[in-house]
Amino acid sequence: MNETINLMKSHSSVRRFKDERISEPDLQAIIEAGSAASSWKNFQSYSIIVVRSSEKKQSLYDLVPQPAVLQADTILVFVGDHNRASKAAQLHQADFDAKGTENLLISSVDAALAGQNAMLAAESLGYGGVFIGMIRHSALAVAELFALPDYTYPIFCIALGVPNQHFPVKPRLRLDAFVFQEEYKEQTVETIVAHDAVQTEYAGARQTELWSERLVNQFKQEEQPETKALLEKHKLL
Repeated sequence: MNETINLMKSHSSVRRFKDERISEPDLQAIIEAGSAASSWKNFQSYSIIVVRSSEKKQSLYDLVPQPAVLQADTILVFVGDHNRASKAAQLHQADFDAKGTENLLISSVDAALAGQNAMLAAESLGYGGVFIGMIRHSALAVAELFALPDYTYPIFCIALGVPNQHFPVKPRLRLDAFVFQEEYKEQTVETIVAHDAVQTEYAGARQTELWSERLVNQFKQEEQPETKALLEKHKLL
C-alpha cells in the first residue's frame, strides 16, 4: 500500500460541513487535478460550473433538495459538453451532429473521471464531499439555472467543504463478485444475500432496508423523463 491507495480506500461521502471556506488556491488545485484525468482522445468533453454564492446554492437546492447543497462551501456542477465540438465544426465549416449514445458515453465518462480526480484531490487536502446525481431529475430546470446551451447537459454535481461528520468506509462487494478472469462469470442470488449481510452489519440500527431492496427499488422505477427531454431539447438525442 501507499499514500495514494490508502486515500482512495478511505473514501466516505460527506454530507455535513463546517462553516469554513475552501481557499482559492486549494479550489484551483482541486479543479486542476480534475482536469488532469484521462479523457477520450483528449477531447475533454465536459465543463465545470463553480457555485459558491448563497443565492445560487439556494436556487439549486430548490430544484435538488439535498441539505449538502446548502451546507457545502462549494458546488462543482459537471456538465457533459459537446458545445465546444460544435465550435470546431464552425471553424472548419463542417457538418455537426452530436446525437447518439456513443457521444453521450464519451462526455459522461470524461466528466466522471474528472469528478473522481477532483474528489480525491479535495480529500487529500483535508476536505470532503459527496456526488449528487439527482440534478438529472431536474435536468431542464438545472440547465436553465446555469444557462446551458445546445449540446450540453448536467450529469452530476459535487458538494465540497470542510467535513463536519466522519463515517466508516462503506463495505464494497467482495472482489470475486465482480472481478473475473478472462471472461464474465454470472453470479447467483447467494452473492446478493452475502452482501446484504455485510451491509446490514455495517449499517446496524441505521438500516431501513436491505441493500438488495434498494437495488430493486431503483431498477423497478420507470425512467425519469427529465434527462431525455433535456437531451432532445439540446440536440443530443
